[in-house]
Amino acid sequence: MIDDVASQTWDAGLYDDKHAFVWRYGAELLDLLDAQPGERILDLGAGTGHLTAAIAAKGAAVTGIDASPEMVEQARALYPGIDFRLGDAAAFTVDTPLDAVFSNATLHWVRAADDAASCISAALRPSGRFVAELGGHGNIASVVDALYAARREEGLAAGEALNPWYFPGVGEYASLLERHGVEVTYASLFDRPTALEGGEAGLRSWLAMFASSFLSDVAGAARERVIAGVEQRLRPRCYRDGVWTVDYRRLRVVAIRGG
Repeated sequence: MIDDVASQTWDAGLYDDKHAFVWRYGAELLDLLDAQPGERILDLGAGTGHLTAAIAAKGAAVTGIDASPEMVEQARALYPGIDFRLGDAAAFTVDTPLDAVFSNATLHWVRAADDAASCISAALRPSGRFVAELGGHGNIASVVDALYAARREEGLAAGEALNPWYFPGVGEYASLLERHGVEVTYASLFDRPTALEGGEAGLRSWLAMFASSFLSDVAGAARERVIAGVEQRLRPRCYRDGVWTVDYRRLRVVAIRGG
């Protein structure tokens, strides 16, 4: 779900094996969604489908969409009774207005945020709700700074043009949604330091999964030097007792479409 940057690739098996924290943290968001039997709900950026399945278990009629063919394929294999489709968060439509649109850890990948908000609004029935969590302002700031510095040290452009992320603050995102007729009733920006799986290799595994665009123009020994440079810069503050911990900040919102 990335626009205007080098294409992000996804390894669905690695995602579930080493980065399951993404959807496990999102399980908290299900309480805010409060899915009811018979409701029509869209999981926007469904990934490998675990939260989609949790919504379905509440009795809702849920559809999951994701921009990654690999993620959709794995979700279909894991949950064959649920409708998973390939789709773009900034360019999707639905046949019938929905009771809710749910999204976890997806919309910070969508730099065409205005287009995404327009699609979300159009998908909801009047009084339908939008419940989402995404990376918020300041999310992984230390990692981004370290990537820029390591690239510069290698003689490369810092990489701003390769940055795939959109990390809005509360005011910015609330205003964006409200321009499209979706009124924010709850918003919270909060720190959530996140421990990575994989021990010593945890950070480089995270970089390979989520920051591959920053490495798209380097290969071989140069690529390894950039990765090692990021590790070196972050180790004093982010590595302790065999665990890498990254400075995640999350933006959580609940919004209602006007009538």
